[in-house]
Amino acid sequence: MLVEYKKLEDSLLPLHKLKDYLHLSFGELEQLKKIVQIHPMRVNAYYLSLINWNDPKDPIKQMAIPSLDELNLEGFYDTSGEAENTKMVGLQHKYAETVLILATNRCAMYCRHCFRKRLAGLPSEEILSRFEDAAEYISNHEEINNVLISGGDPLVLSNELIERFLKTLMEIDHIDFIRFGSRIPVTLPSRLNDLDLLALFKKYSRLDKRIYVITQFNHPREITPQSICAINNLLKSGVLVNNQAVLLRNVNDDPFVLSKLLKEMVRIGVLPYYVFQCRPVKRVKYHFQTPIFKGIQIVETAKTNCDGLSKRFKYIMSHKTGKIEILGIMKGDIYFKYHQAKERKNLGRIFKRKISKKAGWLDDFQ
Repeated sequence: MLVEYKKLEDSLLPLHKLKDYLHLSFGELEQLKKIVQIHPMRVNAYYLSLINWNDPKDPIKQMAIPSLDELNLEGFYDTSGEAENTKMVGLQHKYAETVLILATNRCAMYCRHCFRKRLAGLPSEEILSRFEDAAEYISNHEEINNVLISGGDPLVLSNELIERFLKTLMEIDHIDFIRFGSRIPVTLPSRLNDLDLLALFKKYSRLDKRIYVITQFNHPREITPQSICAINNLLKSGVLVNNQAVLLRNVNDDPFVLSKLLKEMVRIGVLPYYVFQCRPVKRVKYHFQTPIFKGIQIVETAKTNCDGLSKRFKYIMSHKTGKIEILGIMKGDIYFKYHQAKERKNLGRIFKRKISKKAGWLDDFQ
């Protein structure tokens, strides 16, 4: 049984209490209720405090509060082929070196742009139920050198369970490092004031086997004194922190906002790793996705305002065939490169597609 961190803050405002903030009609409220029944809402007091309710397009609100745009069903739920890479319940093995464990379907906040919207906060048969089986699979596959523990957000789990993951995986000789995919430093930074959790990280972080937290800051306003303290606590505990932002319409699809985010992250000790093209997920694509043509312009303009460290990220599309770097535009074509590939023969392959100013995903190009 996967047990949550005992102090996890739940939603503090039921949907009907948001009516006054959002200026909703009765009909609109009823539509939002239907959305929340399909994809739950969870926002804690801390993250709510970051919202400017006087701004109808507030970027923090966009990520946290359900929108009528989620009624749009354009897209699909499994955009990266996770089902076909599942080797056992809760364990995926797409790239030779990396295993992905889905440890929970719960988060401190349910982001409205989540690419695993199909399982976040919902009963799911995709979540790991027997860690022993996963550990045995990893032990038997020596090509695996790292494990990514994700979900949901694994840092909402109990300290006891997190220690179980760390202890078992660190004992496997061919595992070089462990990653936790977590938005906790952004959405519930007080979790990282837990001295027992920090002591666990310090206990298991070794000079030859590192622990990483891969987090997701998407907007400069998410970098607060509380989140800076959370990052500092991780760093002091021997945990390295990288960031995977998502390019989101009406959140960070502006070169100034994006460059400010990237520079601020480096300043607090978080290294930009990827900027992801928003995936064409149902109830997400219409609301958040920016065309790739425009995304290239945003990213490249943002880079001109960045220093060396803050612009070394890759603009990436996490496609079912692999992680595809979006390189840029030349002579009427958009160029791509396989940064990771499900089929090893594609690794490093560069290819191109004729420019489409509307395409938001590889499959949208002719």
